[in-house]
Amino acid sequence: MIRDTSGQDRPLARSPGRRRLWLALAGAGLLITAFAAAPAVQRMMDSGTSVSLQRLSVAPVEIGPLVRDVAGEGKVVAAMSPTVYALHGGNLLLRVKAGDRVAKGQVLGVIDSPELRARLAQERSNADALRTEVLRAEVDGREQRAALRSAFENAGIDLQTARNDLARQTKAHEAGAVAGMQVERARDALEKARITAAHAEAGLGLKDDSLRFELQARQQALQRQQLLVQDLERQVAELELRSPVDGQVGQLLVAERANVGAGTGLLTVVDLSALEVQMQVPESFARDLALGMPGEISGNGRQWRGQVSSVSPEVVNNEVAARLRFEGSTPDQLRQNQRLSVRVLLDRREKVLTVARGSFVEDGGGRFAYVVQDGQAVKRPIRLGAQSLSKVEVLEGLQPGERVVVSGAQAFGGADRVTLSP
Repeated sequence: MIRDTSGQDRPLARSPGRRRLWLALAGAGLLITAFAAAPAVQRMMDSGTSVSLQRLSVAPVEIGPLVRDVAGEGKVVAAMSPTVYALHGGNLLLRVKAGDRVAKGQVLGVIDSPELRARLAQERSNADALRTEVLRAEVDGREQRAALRSAFENAGIDLQTARNDLARQTKAHEAGAVAGMQVERARDALEKARITAAHAEAGLGLKDDSLRFELQARQQALQRQQLLVQDLERQVAELELRSPVDGQVGQLLVAERANVGAGTGLLTVVDLSALEVQMQVPESFARDLALGMPGEISGNGRQWRGQVSSVSPEVVNNEVAARLRFEGSTPDQLRQNQRLSVRVLLDRREKVLTVARGSFVEDGGGRFAYVVQDGQAVKRPIRLGAQSLSKVEVLEGLQPGERVVVSGAQAFGGADRVTLSP
């Protein structure tokens, strides 16, 4: 059996000098560690809280362009989509169906109205009767005018005969061949003939005016009747429903052979040559929208340039409807209500101080931000300017290269200084 060495070991006394040396070295190490950790301890005491950096979104402050735009989804709508109405009542006979392509002026259907057509025929007959009356009045006027002209001319002949007879009687009386009574009788006959001629002339003028007025009255009656006939012809022509534009039949609002009343909407026609894209814009961007602003429309793997053509003055559900028209010709292969991506350029600024947009813009109204410095987030007052969907302009309070907590600062609880842990 082998014995251990416990019997050979013996304790040695520790030297007092070596012990004091180890204590001095340990104390110096503790002092150095305390001095080194003092700033961090001070920052932790000042901050009072600690937040993990992984819970935050941090972005640098940069100098670059700021593009303010609004983007969203839009749908294709027709700039012109008129509805064809029935101007008169009757039975509807359609000649097209939904989806058919039509040309401007093409007959889309007919409204059968026997009452209106019968009235037109009656008024045409009345117009023909009045036209005959006018012709008869013209003939009667010519006959009466001829008779009066003949009477006037006969009175003129009688007047001349009386003058000649008075001249002969006067010469005979001067020669002593006839008595003075014969001369007086001839003078009376001349005066009578003159009066008769004057009356015949006046009668001719008065009758001519009377005949002219009577003829004008009959002609005016004929004109009124012709206007009535023309209006009825227009109404009968309106029984044919014609397309107001080149396009495509959209929706049929009534059934075939339905009895419709005046003012009833019958069908819609979509003008495919003038398509626009309608998008909904948040109310906050509505005040910046203006007619003529450039935009981009994309879809079907293609992209087109556009312009804002109209902005609705009404706000519905915190949104405003805006329409963009295509620059140049309307693209092919687009359909009504087709969905497209739309982007409207509101403003572009070059070389401005910007930072990524985040929740800090809404928190506190964008009056302050937390800047990352030496492992801490320090609250600093700022002033913001223009905003886009991804960036915001910084007017005061930040410098290029600084890093800002753009989201997640709600965890700081409004503290002025917060320690950031890895």
